[in-house]
Amino acid sequence: MTLNILFLSITIKKRKMSIEEASRQEQIKKIYETTKDRQISVHRIMY
Repeated sequence: MTLNILFLSITIKKRKMSIEEASRQEQIKKIYETTKDRQISVHRIMY
């Protein structure tokens, strides 16, 4: 009987964001929230 074992190591590094990336992510989050609010309001009107 042969037992083959694969050893795997994963390193996770925290990514540093630039100011431009952070502001872009904030804009995306705001757009997502407004879109989600619109979808909820339309859904409420239909039912």
